[in-house]
Amino acid sequence: MHTPTSPTSPHTAPADRWLHAQDAHLPELQALLQTPTTVADCPLAASVVQGVPLYDCAALRTALQQDPAQRAAVMAEWAAVWEHGPGIVVLQGAVADHAVLDAVTARFFDLIAQERISGSGGDHFAKPGANDRIWNALEKLCLLDPALFARYYANDMIALASEAWLGPAYQVTSQVNNVRPGGGAQTPHRDYHLGFCTAAQAERYPAHVHRLSPMLTLQGAIAHVDMPLESGPTLYLPHSQKYRHGYLVADNAAFKDYFAAHRVQLPLRKGDAVFFNPALLHAAGDNRSAGIQRMANLLQVSSAFGRAMESVDRDRMTRALYPHLQNLLRSGALDTAGAHHAIAASSEGYAFPTNLDRDPPLGGLAPESPQAWVRCALQEGWSPEQLGAQLDGLALKRLT
Repeated sequence: MHTPTSPTSPHTAPADRWLHAQDAHLPELQALLQTPTTVADCPLAASVVQGVPLYDCAALRTALQQDPAQRAAVMAEWAAVWEHGPGIVVLQGAVADHAVLDAVTARFFDLIAQERISGSGGDHFAKPGANDRIWNALEKLCLLDPALFARYYANDMIALASEAWLGPAYQVTSQVNNVRPGGGAQTPHRDYHLGFCTAAQAERYPAHVHRLSPMLTLQGAIAHVDMPLESGPTLYLPHSQKYRHGYLVADNAAFKDYFAAHRVQLPLRKGDAVFFNPALLHAAGDNRSAGIQRMANLLQVSSAFGRAMESVDRDRMTRALYPHLQNLLRSGALDTAGAHHAIAASSEGYAFPTNLDRDPPLGGLAPESPQAWVRCALQEGWSPEQLGAQLDGLALKRLT
């Protein structure tokens, strides 16, 4: 007969199931980074530079034409690099057709000019005026020039990398970042999903979710111009994606200093692409060049599996539920904790996806979720009409 695991069993000990910022110790990260990356670890790579494998896409294309069965081997090698290796690959010549690339670049500058006139756009993660950011560049390019979009995203290397990490039903989103001379460096960070949480928020997610989050997204960047080191291509800390507490150290000075002393930085040529595990600690560099506008198309490729089974109209549920929550709280039939549990079961708890032109993460890493607004409404005693107006505004902000 099976004996249930006791609450004090090592298998359920809180220290194993929850991570805390106070337990993030730099020597543990340093130990992970001692593993060198060699060509033997990634035999399909053309070379390894600063611990990062570089792949010659022209040679890969020839090999795959001669033996399509090699496709699985390439995907397996890249997935192993992202999960267990340095966490990053550079694909040299990923976009071989520079005529298409230049045409897309021109379209991106058209969009930047339009958004400057309209007052939209802008990089919410940099000082005002330092960067040009096109949110949802994927949809904007598709609607502006569908034929060009098709030629650009017909790219075999983007598809191969995306499928290698996420399988065939992946979803692409894209944000263009154009960093002008003088644009400053970012602080080291991880990316979406948990990378958009503060340390306090990330601590509320169990340890297995910290392991899961990087499996849901692949980060990429396509260089639309040559990016020598003085233009500030992204800084990376190879192997750091394997550090358990990595989502909790963005504000830790010791980790920032270590990143600054040990990060790597590789120049890119126009048409090169970088794909990396979103848990890899990284940061855009300083653009110290005299005249290079460092334009990259930042790809965030997501798993198709982050979906509920059923379609649920959570907005309609929220509006129907809210006055009853107020009455139940007033009568004492529910306490605040119980009301919050009911909100969690009904209202949308995640701020994304949204339209970041209309719904920027002002004052934080993410906008407020509908759940947060319902809790605020209950606390401040809003009428159902006031909450309805707020929800109407949120719905408009999420439209493209």
